[in-house]
Parts: sequence; structure tokens; C-alpha cells
Amino acid sequence: MTPANPNSDAILLEANGPVAVLTLNRPKARNAIDDAMRADLVAALDHVARTDAIKALVITGAGQGFCAGGDVKSMQARLAVPQGEVALNGWRRQQRTHHAISMLHALPKPTIAAVNGAATGLGCDVALCCDFIIASEQARFAMTYILRGLIPDGGGMYFLPRRVGLSRAKELIFSGRTVEPEEALRLGMIDRVTTADALLNDARGWAAELSKGAPAALALSKNILDQTFELSVEQVFAMGSQAQAICYSSKEHQESVAAFLEGVAQRRAAKAKGEAA
Repeated sequence: MTPANPNSDAILLEANGPVAVLTLNRPKARNAIDDAMRADLVAALDHVARTDAIKALVITGAGQGFCAGGDVKSMQARLAVPQGEVALNGWRRQQRTHHAISMLHALPKPTIAAVNGAATGLGCDVALCCDFIIASEQARFAMTYILRGLIPDGGGMYFLPRRVGLSRAKELIFSGRTVEPEEALRLGMIDRVTTADALLNDARGWAAELSKGAPAALALSKNILDQTFELSVEQVFAMGSQAQAICYSSKEHQESVAAFLEGVAQRRAAKAKGEAA
């Protein structure tokens, strides 16, 4: 496992075979995300997106937690600047946060959050923006922003209602309460629960299973599916037509059709030979 950025070890990226594992690596801070870690995350995600050999991504946390959200020390530093600069500095930090979350959400490959411990605030958003979430029995989820006088700023107000419905999302965001794995599974907030010992192996196996399909077809399907709640059926059909035209020209489609036709020819030849005999 090697750092995604040689100047920092806050993000570790391991790629053995088609599945890469990205580890949030600030265990002493419960993997809370600061500015440097956010930049390293963007660099790692860019590497995963550009590396054809990587077919899927698992994201997890080092130590006992998945991610405790935004680093409180960074929050303190943000408030320490001159009053007239607080808003602009905060806006800039928001832009960087949204860039990182958007990159993870839009990654043209399957993504799985393997939640090994507490996923709170921004950490919960990071998990929710992945395609799937698998949690250990030790995982905990909480939209704790309101306890800091803040709103969910890492995509939780977009991702959470799509998983649990609007009313339940409001309840979880307004209360900031902790959700344990079995309840999270029941609500649809997560997709699977496993043991702590099996978490990474189960996540890797699931990611490998999800990434066996043709990369172009998978990436295009994901791109359209992620927009369907905001689109009309006519728009989805139009986007699907364009995506299918791209798939028609892909080597995976052409090789699949050729292999199918070759198989049909072989079966017909074998049948004709049997009848002649």
C-alpha cells in the first residue's frame, strides 16, 4: 500500500488486480478530513479514473473509524481568520469539498464504501456518495452537522433522501442521531452488513463481481442512472440512445457479437455433422 500523494500519507491507494482499495489514513484523528487530505483524495480519485486496469474502487478507513467528518481543527482555523474573510474562505473550502465528493460520485467505475467504524458528518456523506455501502457490525452512521450548527455540505441532502426517502432523511438530519448497522440496512441507508474481519474481503469480492462487465457500458449506465431522478423518461431514452451508439462501436460489443455468432456456427456445424452420420 503506497501513498497516493508522495508528499502525504493521509490517503493510501492499493491496487492489486482490478479492484483498488483507497484508505482514509488519519487514524489518530479518526480519519477526519482536512484540506491536505482533501487534495490527496482528489489526486487518488483522478489516478483511479485514468487507470484502465482498475475496474472498481473500495473506500475504507484506517484504525477504528471510517471517517469522523471534517477536521474540527480546520474548522477552528477557518473561524480564526478576519471576520470579513470567513465567508469567502468558507466558500472556497466548500468548492474543494464538492469537487472531491463529485469526483467520487461520478467515478466511471463501481464504488463501494466499506465502513469499518463511525461514519459521521462528512464521513457519512463520503459513504453515501458511493454506489454501494457495506458495513461491519462495528459501523455507526450519523449526520452530525446540526450538532455543530451546520447543514450537511458533502452531498448528504442529495444522496440520503434517494436512499431512505425524504421524510426519513429529514429525521436523520434534523436529529443528528446515530444509526447502527441493522437499522441502517432496514432503512436502505446501506446495502450489506458483515463482520469486521470479513469486511474488506467481502467488499473486494463484491467490487470484482460488479466490475466484470464491459467498462464502457458500465460507465455509461452509471452516468445515466445517477441522473434519472431528475430526468423525464424522454430524456433518459435520448441519453440511452446516445450511450448505446457508443457501445455499438466498442470492442467489447463487437467481440461479444463475434463470439456469439462463432458459437452458433460451431453448434450448427456439429448438428449437421451428427445428422449426416
